[in-house]
Amino acid sequence: MDAKIGQFFDSVGSFFSGGDKIPWSDGDVIAGCEREVREATDAGSEELKKECLMRLSWALVHSHQTEDVQRGIAMLEASLANSAPPLEDREKLYLLAVGYYRSGDYSKSRQLVDRCIEMQPDWRQALVLKKTIEDKITKDGVIGIGITASAVGAVGLIAGGIVAALARKK
Repeated sequence: MDAKIGQFFDSVGSFFSGGDKIPWSDGDVIAGCEREVREATDAGSEELKKECLMRLSWALVHSHQTEDVQRGIAMLEASLANSAPPLEDREKLYLLAVGYYRSGDYSKSRQLVDRCIEMQPDWRQALVLKKTIEDKITKDGVIGIGITASAVGAVGLIAGGIVAALARKK
């Protein structure tokens, strides 16, 4: 468990040190955050519970598991409905952007990260995420163009074969 937590913090550390990778979390980190939420709920401390829920949301949207990411998105969207200080909303919007990025909804992710950058134009985390999103969109676009070109080429080849076969029959 200590090794996993160490990996988690190394991942977060590499993100803040300028690496362009978005950190990942795993089941152990999520389970630890869920345990913290339960303990804070039992203790009756609303402020502590709120902090623990933010950590859980962070862990969920950074998960490899699609179900966890979707759960994190749902938690964050529900918590945004409650009025909160702008700084807290900014953090939630950022985490939502990460969640949508992880789930493959790059346009929604880009919209959310743009809102974060409007709130704080020099927020390095948001700027790095925006570049990561744009790189992914560009990469997917290039792959899509390649697939389309291949499909058009294949259709042309088949059509050419049919025309050649019909020409031989005559």
